[in-house]
Amino acid sequence: MRIGLTGGIGSGKSTVSALLAERGAVVVDADRIARDVVEPGTPGLASIVEAFGSGVLTPDGALDRPALAALVFTDPAARRTLDGIVHPLVRARGRELESAAPPGSVVVHDVPLLVETGQAASYDLVLVVLADVETRVARLVRRGLTAEDARARIAVQATDDERRAVADVVLDNTGTPEQLAEQVDRVWAERVIPALG
Repeated sequence: MRIGLTGGIGSGKSTVSALLAERGAVVVDADRIARDVVEPGTPGLASIVEAFGSGVLTPDGALDRPALAALVFTDPAARRTLDGIVHPLVRARGRELESAAPPGSVVVHDVPLLVETGQAASYDLVLVVLADVETRVARLVRRGLTAEDARARIAVQATDDERRAVADVVLDNTGTPEQLAEQVDRVWAERVIPALG
């Protein structure tokens, strides 16, 4: 079974991903893959430098994420260029990881931009994690972003309505961790286990 998991930055998608892994799912984390495919020495990093120049590198030759973010979060064309480099590499690696999962596995693709990249139809079940904007901003500020940066990142992602439109199940993460875990348990029992036959 292939599950697509998504939610906006700060929604708690990673928490849901971890809860699903605890229940036996194999998680394919697009964010982690996106970091891996632009490590020093990779074709991904070479393509980014070719597109954006050496100013997006740290002195030791790694990707300078804040410098790149400063370029792409304010320029839609630059963001499209970056997406055109990274997304195909992430999808290819995700397919490799899925094919390596044991037969009969529940494979959860944790994809922040699932809606934006039009991938919802490729999953058996789409889970969307939602939390109100103020909650998300507060979480992102605790992670070290300024409130302004947090709002800017939220603004360039899909809206909650766009996410709801592709969701088979919406998980509300405005309550307690226990309430979120109860929702995941319910999805696992009612939607995942029966689908496994």
